[in-house]
Amino acid sequence: MFLMNAELIELLRCPDCSLPVEEGDQFRCAKCGASYPTSQGIPRFAGEGYVASFGRQWNRYDVVRDEEDEATFRIKTGVDARDLSGKLVLDAGCGGGRYALLAARHGAKVVGVDLSSAVEKAQSLCQEFPDVAIIQGDLTRLPLAEGVFDLAFSIGVLHHGPDPRGAFREVARRVKPGGRLAVWLYRRNSPPQEWLNSALRAVTTRLPARILEPLCVGLGLVGSIPVVRRTLNKVANFSNHPDWTLRVCDNYDWYAPRYQSHHTVEELKTWFAEEGYDDLVELPPARQGRLYDWAYRNDLVIGSGVNVAGTRRSSE
Repeated sequence: MFLMNAELIELLRCPDCSLPVEEGDQFRCAKCGASYPTSQGIPRFAGEGYVASFGRQWNRYDVVRDEEDEATFRIKTGVDARDLSGKLVLDAGCGGGRYALLAARHGAKVVGVDLSSAVEKAQSLCQEFPDVAIIQGDLTRLPLAEGVFDLAFSIGVLHHGPDPRGAFREVARRVKPGGRLAVWLYRRNSPPQEWLNSALRAVTTRLPARILEPLCVGLGLVGSIPVVRRTLNKVANFSNHPDWTLRVCDNYDWYAPRYQSHHTVEELKTWFAEEGYDDLVELPPARQGRLYDWAYRNDLVIGSGVNVAGTRRSSE
């Protein structure tokens, strides 16, 4: 059964020709004839392809932590979720749906898009909210109308595709003039760290899940050792999150995906400017402290991010 309300259906577009699609047993484009099935209440505008590890990850691990998600959303978007009531919000790369759920709980109308089968977890999380639509789609070919969203955000997603810049462009163009966009990407670290990470991932991305997952559990154990977790993970990345499940999930999130690109603040700000965004703000990390701030500024914290928000210029 298809669950999306009529208002959100009107936002859907054919990813091939950008025209509205007609609702029926499938969504169909009247111009090019392309059709898109619906299953489990989710329109499927693309197949899972290279992001199968994320489908496994988000459907396997329960990562919703209400208080932490509230804080993370505020830090990485610069927006308090309590201010989202009545706003139209795009979660670009919604994964298992924790931030879509958060926005919905605060009264937002939410469209969550993800390429992986994690949309099934997101749909399950958000099924009680009629103003949430979960869509399986490619961020580089977004099946959504342009210039309509009050807020779009992408937290830790665009760097996991073959064309982060192209995905950014597509997301940025869905925000309406005067609307806000916030993006968090992996930070580019020092050359030795980048070389080591690339060498490790050249191996781990080729491992089957039945081998990689126990390795991530082992790294989870290492991440629980107080002295080790604050030193060794500056050399090779592993999570030291206090929550066991999130720690293992974070490790899998780092070592399993096929694509992982790292970026600079200047690069990300350039993307915003090129897509017509002003009032750019570099959002600071949650963690503070003299030593951490120094390491962060010098790009030494593996797994840290570059995080920018901006406002789309109004049409003249």
